[in-house]
Amino acid sequence: MPSPASPSPLHADAGSPPVSAWPTILETRGWSDYALLDFGHGRKLERYGGIVVDRPEPQAMGRPRLSEGRWREADAVFTGNDEDDGPGRWRLNRDLPETWKMAFHDVRFLGRFMSFRHVGVFPEQAAHWQWMAERVARDAARPGAEPPRILNLFGYTGLASLVPAAAGAHVTHIDASKKAIGWARENQELSGLEHLPVRWICEDATKFVAREIKRGNTYDGILLDPPKYGRGPKGEVWDLYQSLPELLPMVEKLLSPNAGFLILTAYAIRSSFVALHELMAETLETRGGRLESGELVLTTEDGARALSTSLFSRWSSK
Repeated sequence: MPSPASPSPLHADAGSPPVSAWPTILETRGWSDYALLDFGHGRKLERYGGIVVDRPEPQAMGRPRLSEGRWREADAVFTGNDEDDGPGRWRLNRDLPETWKMAFHDVRFLGRFMSFRHVGVFPEQAAHWQWMAERVARDAARPGAEPPRILNLFGYTGLASLVPAAAGAHVTHIDASKKAIGWARENQELSGLEHLPVRWICEDATKFVAREIKRGNTYDGILLDPPKYGRGPKGEVWDLYQSLPELLPMVEKLLSPNAGFLILTAYAIRSSFVALHELMAETLETRGGRLESGELVLTTEDGARALSTSLFSRWSSK
């Protein structure tokens, strides 16, 4: 096996451990409806569509590069609790709509100002969306191939479900929040993709996976983007450090024999991507393929600076 510090393009055969490739940095510079403008002093300045947002970012150490005047021109500023995912309020510096429209390729979606400093999209995930869409489109185009079956656990507002659906997949989207499911459906309608086969299910992720195992259902690709803490629709408690090691072996049982990928991301946790890598390697020890782990990074609009936002570990069969 190659040294972890020297990623290999080779893939191990099934029945053996996956080839490790880390550290891997996946960069997102942005697209027409998103840009990271600046960051520093625990804040980041971003553009979502036509709206410029100033909000806390614990990883934004160092100093901002843009002028104070440019920061003061932000349309919306998140104030209050600066803890990771802490509640607070938005101060709007001009008359702004309750929702606004944005797009990522064929998928359109709504932005909203949420009380936990989010706006409905995690732009660093675009690196996974694009990678996944390319694989789905390739597999779906094979002569006689069935549409790939994709499972999106902790699916939030549905972008990571609609992107592979638009590429040709049958998608099952799971989230414990009725509001998130409703938002995801809005995004599907806004995108004109109501005809695509997406199942929207409001349920606790662990309970859903357990039932799918009993039913004998499998998937060709699975995504997990779990929160640090959370609650299911019936009060089920999710604690990433305790719950993820229990859930991952169950998820592995849902991978079909010819499954193409398993993607895990983690945000705002006190851990290293190496911990995620080792957990995934243990879970997939007989799957072969390639396991790359590292960080999801946003680069500023000019490409001069980088801001790490999430940890990830991504397995692919080939």
